[in-house]
Amino acid sequence: MSSPKPATAGPRAALEPQRRPGKLRVAALLRAGAEVIAERGYEAATMAEIAARADAPIGSLYRFFPNKESLADAIIDRYSELINTAFERINTLPASTTTQAFADALLASLAELRGETPAVGTLLETRPDASARRSEFHDAFLKNIIRVLKRRDPRLENVEDIAVVLLQNLKMMKSLHLEHDAGAITELRNMTRLYLESKLGK
Repeated sequence: MSSPKPATAGPRAALEPQRRPGKLRVAALLRAGAEVIAERGYEAATMAEIAARADAPIGSLYRFFPNKESLADAIIDRYSELINTAFERINTLPASTTTQAFADALLASLAELRGETPAVGTLLETRPDASARRSEFHDAFLKNIIRVLKRRDPRLENVEDIAVVLLQNLKMMKSLHLEHDAGAITELRNMTRLYLESKLGK
């Protein structure tokens, strides 16, 4: 009787660093991966180029990310974490913050993600679950906006509709170039301020 064959191990998952140096290295690798993928596309991007961009040994990249797919998953997950962190900062604004400052903080929340967005967009286009992941991001954005609005004014009516309008403004702000579209950014900021003042007061 032949012995049973040992179970075949699946692909190794990305390694989660526990110490600060490892976390800093992973953050640098993720930034480099996002830059290279944004510039060259997912298929054309290579692990060697990503490691070189991060000024890291190729072995260090493979230590944390055994393949490009695990790196891509980590870039998408990191984007979600950055979104949540941005809205957590908004939630720490004191109650005395003016509506104008609140509106500016909302618009800045996504503008800060400009560098990450192109890579995530590219990755979502190449994934079989792209539609589901886009829906997840959309829902997460809306929930975060609703949460900060309710904290600002728990009695606010039609908060879901207001959140949808603000989400469109946030997407528009994220798509504008800081230098080339400076005038449009100013107009969008003023429009968002006035809109929120009409809903929340000053």
